[in-house]
Amino acid sequence: MLALALAAAVAVVALARGGSSSSPRPPAATAGPPRVTVRPATARQASRLEARGVANIRRLAKLGFPIYCAGPRGNAVAFTFDDGPGPYTHYALKKLTQAHERATFFVVARSMSYFPGWLGKELKVAAIGDHTATHPVLPSLSPAQIDWQITSTRQKIEDTIGRPVYLFRPPYGALDTTVLHTAERLGLLTIMWTVDSADSLGANWAGIIHNVEAGLHPGAIILMHENRGQTIRALTTLLPVLHRRHLRSVSLPELFATDPPSVAQVRGGQPACGAPAQRTRTGA
Repeated sequence: MLALALAAAVAVVALARGGSSSSPRPPAATAGPPRVTVRPATARQASRLEARGVANIRRLAKLGFPIYCAGPRGNAVAFTFDDGPGPYTHYALKKLTQAHERATFFVVARSMSYFPGWLGKELKVAAIGDHTATHPVLPSLSPAQIDWQITSTRQKIEDTIGRPVYLFRPPYGALDTTVLHTAERLGLLTIMWTVDSADSLGANWAGIIHNVEAGLHPGAIILMHENRGQTIRALTTLLPVLHRRHLRSVSLPELFATDPPSVAQVRGGQPACGAPAQRTRTGA
């Protein structure tokens, strides 16, 4: 199944890769399930949604494929932030809270040690995912090292927030069969992205806005980094854009609860999400 997963995931390679950000909004479906509208949730409603989403995450993880998007039938997207916590975490949380939006933070264990005490605050507006211990290019490591990078970080997060971790994103988007197999064995769903903001590739705030807006459509997973000042500045514009387009940013468990990807989407990889092929990543 892992060999098939690699073929379906658009030539998953051992080197870093990145997502393009010019995905057109897919046409409205003419048949199938009714459109799902996600409205601002209370804390209790968000908790229920996340519980339903976790069940779908565990089901998707068993397929052994990386996930690039959710379904296209709702009005929700997922803003995701990698590499934290960091010096700009406070500002990201403040902007999300003020806009009544939710997100997902993929954290690095090393960063948790440098900036302790932030995961509990992130948990108020976001889900937390595993982004390894030291942010290496995982396919360059031995199987035992890959296992430690993921397992030790998951344990550190769970010890900190008191909740299980089900989401994993490989640094640089670098995957091979060993990385995918390790995540699947650990019950983690490997999350990639539909749209790369290119903030870690040097885009300024205007470029980040352009990249995200170009691929902002229901079900999209947006890659950003919470340790970039230009990203925080871009959020000032991007969060109101969501409202104007009648979209909401939700956590990944909430996204998968309300509109999970179909098996065909999962097997189709990023092209099935209406996104161009990824470009090679060299940033974080």
